Amino acid sequence: MTTKPRGCSFLLNPVGTETIFTPEAFTEEQRMFAKTAEEFMEREVLPVANRLEEQEPGLMVSLLKKAGEIGLLMIDVPEEYGGLALDKTTSMLCGEKLAAYGGFSVSHGAHVGIGSLPLIFFGNADQKAKYLPRLATGELLAAYALTEPGSGSDALGAKTSAVLETDAEGRRWYRLNGTKMWITNAGFADLFTVFAKVDGDKFTAFLVEAAFSGVSTGAEEHKMGIKGSSTRMLILEDVLVPEENVLGEIGRGHKIAFNILNFGRFKLGVGVLGAAKRTIGIATRYALDRKQFKQPIASFGAIRQKLADMTIQTYALEAMCYRVAGYMDTAIDALDSSADGYSARVMDAIEEFAVEDSIMKVFGSEAVSFVIDEAVQIHGGYGYSREYEVERAYRDARINRIFEGTNEVNRMLIPGLILKSTMKGDLPLFEVIARAEAAIAADKPQAPSPREGALDHELFLCNRGKLLTVFIANASIQRFMATFKDEQEVMLAIADMMILTYGVDSTLSRVKQLAEAGQATPVHFAIAAAFAAQSYEEIVRQARRLAPSLAKGDDLVELHAKIDKLVFPTQTDLIAAKRVVAAHTVEHPDWNL
Repeated sequence: MTTKPRGCSFLLNPVGTETIFTPEAFTEEQRMFAKTAEEFMEREVLPVANRLEEQEPGLMVSLLKKAGEIGLLMIDVPEEYGGLALDKTTSMLCGEKLAAYGGFSVSHGAHVGIGSLPLIFFGNADQKAKYLPRLATGELLAAYALTEPGSGSDALGAKTSAVLETDAEGRRWYRLNGTKMWITNAGFADLFTVFAKVDGDKFTAFLVEAAFSGVSTGAEEHKMGIKGSSTRMLILEDVLVPEENVLGEIGRGHKIAFNILNFGRFKLGVGVLGAAKRTIGIATRYALDRKQFKQPIASFGAIRQKLADMTIQTYALEAMCYRVAGYMDTAIDALDSSADGYSARVMDAIEEFAVEDSIMKVFGSEAVSFVIDEAVQIHGGYGYSREYEVERAYRDARINRIFEGTNEVNRMLIPGLILKSTMKGDLPLFEVIARAEAAIAADKPQAPSPREGALDHELFLCNRGKLLTVFIANASIQRFMATFKDEQEVMLAIADMMILTYGVDSTLSRVKQLAEAGQATPVHFAIAAAFAAQSYEEIVRQARRLAPSLAKGDDLVELHAKIDKLVFPTQTDLIAAKRVVAAHTVEHPDWNL
């Protein structure tokens, strides 16, 4: 891997020219931590899942504290504050294994992720010393209080107020008043990261203890899914917060909020990966056991195609997730941990991949919804019964498209961030635009035909898909210029093209590396072929759909002609490829790729 990984490099480089981190490179230590998390779920959490669904008092808290006893709450905490300070890959891998039950995964993630990370990255030494050692063990449990009843996706529209006061002894306090909504872990959290506006406009973060006078919570929300988790309103009534509990700088709370959301998206992507893998196993075993017309339904082509599609989407997501984890670990490893401002530089290294984080969040949340929906379909009427785990998984999965910024917001962030980086000169996208224009001006080449045990056809489609994506993005910016950010429908379509581009690039890079190491099998090539072909066809569809919104009359004819220069018919036999994938999935219900 390059010493200085760059965000959005998937748009810049031809596919396969960059060595990426993949699950095949997990170390023994990383696998050991993953095994610990997996065994914890199997031994402690899954046997009491039904009791958690009923929110048995104290049960979730006891499980989180048990997780703390075996080190599952301290992975991201610095060593000087009682933590393990492990790499992001290990953190993600444990998060993947803890996703076997949604209610626990959400509660754990809220504590170790958005609950603790603001303090880890933005707290001062005194704040960290006071709270982090107890957060690392589970003595204290954390929550993140950003959303308000009227703000929704407009996080900076918060109305919670903070007014500085001085008491008779000269001590300075901030008086907080307001209401936060949809706060995970609110029913039992000891420490909240709360966002409020100082003097009506300075968006600021505060560390608020649940024991502070004036802090209370509403009743538990009656949710569609993730019922095992606590979700309540946080109510702040004349809460006096010591001045020393200001987190970061006054008026700079947006930096904390948005950066922590980036990391939350990163973690959500791998969390849903774990849920998708588990669901594939459940659906496959059911299909092997369930008989219709005197044979297992797993023998029917219609069912096998579903299992193949589920596996393909999940394999692509896995490649996307751990690629980003590898980037972050490489970037962080290059920093001097003893230097002043180390935490801030770590945050900057993570922020470099904000686009990939949003992509993982969107693709992952929609992939797991697809996988679980297909699993319910495979179960037929039984999938609608609470006696079967897929019913709960179906309800649990829906929140993922809303968590950590809705998928619509994240889709619009993707082209917006890329445009901003390009205009600042941080992302040399104009070079890719020039390559696209050159390809359009040149004679149209012949696409390589698919070959068994090779990726020539798929690599060609991916590279042409990249050029088409960047070309359409540039045409859209040229068409709308200053109003581009208001053309949400256009931004959504471009985002979908970029999401698929990253997915295909990651999947093909992974399989190419396996092939070069002599480890690729027919199922790997089949996954790569099917995902590349289907994604390329969707990229082309989006480009053609957008064209009439970008040009009219003769200009539209010309635009279509340019698009056609970058479009090639896919030659992949999808039925044959998916039969190979399905055969592997049926033979290996537990993930074995």
